[in-house]
Amino acid sequence: MKKEITDKNLKRRIVVTAAITALAIIVTVILYVMMRLRVPNMQILFNLSIAFFILLIVFFILWTLCAVDKCARVTGIMIRCYLICIAAGVAFFLVLLGLIISDAHTEEADVDCIIILGAGLRNDAPSLILRLRLNAAIKYLETREGTRVIVSGGIGPGETISEAEAMFRYLTARGVDENTIWKEELSTRTQENIDFSLELMREKGMDVENITIAVVTNEFHVYRAKHIAEKAGVDAVGVAARTPSLYLRVVYFSREAFALAAELVFGERFW
Repeated sequence: MKKEITDKNLKRRIVVTAAITALAIIVTVILYVMMRLRVPNMQILFNLSIAFFILLIVFFILWTLCAVDKCARVTGIMIRCYLICIAAGVAFFLVLLGLIISDAHTEEADVDCIIILGAGLRNDAPSLILRLRLNAAIKYLETREGTRVIVSGGIGPGETISEAEAMFRYLTARGVDENTIWKEELSTRTQENIDFSLELMREKGMDVENITIAVVTNEFHVYRAKHIAEKAGVDAVGVAARTPSLYLRVVYFSREAFALAAELVFGERFW
């Protein structure tokens, strides 16, 4: 009788685990297709969903193995350790999120140069996120007329002009003096945005080690962008463009926390 109950319990758990796995695969495939169709923000959701579903499926596999008599004790210990690791990971994630939020604002300062970080194009025009950054830069320049501006961003997939060129066109069409703008057109990620922009400043004769720069990006990105600039030896302040919707803020703040965690754990920057 006991064996029959155990067998039924095992079968039930196998069915549940298989259903969860199938659902995860279906959702992941849908997100992948949407990502390939270049639906905005799908790459971020795809990456987050992969991480979430892996954690979820591992838990349900362990939960299923608990119904096997020979594995029950060991698997039970593994589940406890797994949940402790998950709790520690969540705590670590929340600490990083707190650091990101603490810098999610604009700092008023006398700056020598403003660097606007690229954020993708749509039909060779700035994406929504990039327009928000450009508008924040224009507002910041209202009290800093004549300040040097660097627009930083190369050519991404499906783009025919560089992000820097698209930003240059956007700014000059809205009254920013084209003679104050330098274009950095090679970078493809944040680390390169900063490194290549600083290299351009040196080529133009600016004493990078003795100036203050303003890094213009979205509020969720300010902490990491400033951290990269400061590690490069330059004094930096942040100019934060506000992300318009709660949904996008949740997605992008989460993405940044994972990116920062990857940098701290692996010593690499992936975005």
